[in-house]
Amino acid sequence: MIDRIYDAHHHLWDLSAVEYPWLNAKGVPRFFGDPTPIQRDYLVDDFKRDHGALNIVGSTHIQVGAAPGQHFTEAQWVDAQSVEHALPTRQVAFCDLSAADAQDQINQLCTLNSMAGIRQIVGRSPEEDRVTGTDALISNSSWWSQVHQLHEHNLSFDLQLIPDQMELVAHRLNDDHRTKVVVCHAGSPWYAEGEGFELWKRGIRQLSTRKNTFIKLSGLVMFNHQWTAESLSKYIDVLIENFGTERVMFGSNFPVDGLHTGYEQIVSAYLQSLSACNRTELNKIFHDNAIEFYNVLSDDNDK
Repeated sequence: MIDRIYDAHHHLWDLSAVEYPWLNAKGVPRFFGDPTPIQRDYLVDDFKRDHGALNIVGSTHIQVGAAPGQHFTEAQWVDAQSVEHALPTRQVAFCDLSAADAQDQINQLCTLNSMAGIRQIVGRSPEEDRVTGTDALISNSSWWSQVHQLHEHNLSFDLQLIPDQMELVAHRLNDDHRTKVVVCHAGSPWYAEGEGFELWKRGIRQLSTRKNTFIKLSGLVMFNHQWTAESLSKYIDVLIENFGTERVMFGSNFPVDGLHTGYEQIVSAYLQSLSACNRTELNKIFHDNAIEFYNVLSDDNDK
């Protein structure tokens, strides 16, 4: 069993404080399913209610698609939640690293005590990426230059991509070993079998060779709404085989994963899939690795 949990990936939002276009777009399906049930405020008390009796001792909030011009407003709001509730403990904010003023954006974000990293999504799903064009970022040398400089600000990078992009991204990441990178949602395993599944496996192996790259055990039910603990195991086995228990970290991805499961239910399923791990290894996955990655001080985590 696990002693305590640090949730390395969840979201909060107050629709009266920050505008989120996707949360206001009623009736528009997303790659993770129908967002209707979560198109409402999701606050710290909602998060606590969802995780129930689990001993969540800290967490990292991940930016969640605020409207253009409101990304710093979102980061300020998250920082205020951290001060008031001691959750989240850290945050990963949005910055347009392709913009001419990227360094100014980063400097502004670094005035917030909860800042730990940046996320700018390069891949959500093959269909959505064709519409948004975010996958063009991985061919943008200026964008990569900003990613490689994040370590100078003591910031990490949360990398959300799809298997089709992994080979190119792994190659570009190997140009720099200083910035810490964590792959969100197990690398978005869209493919359950066949060549697609093999493509994902090869990509995971390529990404894992860079020792300063970690991966999140999160979001798996977004890609398989009829999931079972057994069906998740084939992915989790690949993560552990390549990244070991030292570079995998748990994230609930709530409330998005809450569309398809309960918080305690998904933790139980992950634990079932990790039954071969000993207590020390489980504590690394569910607590220690995220603490190290996001530079959480011990006194922060003991609040």
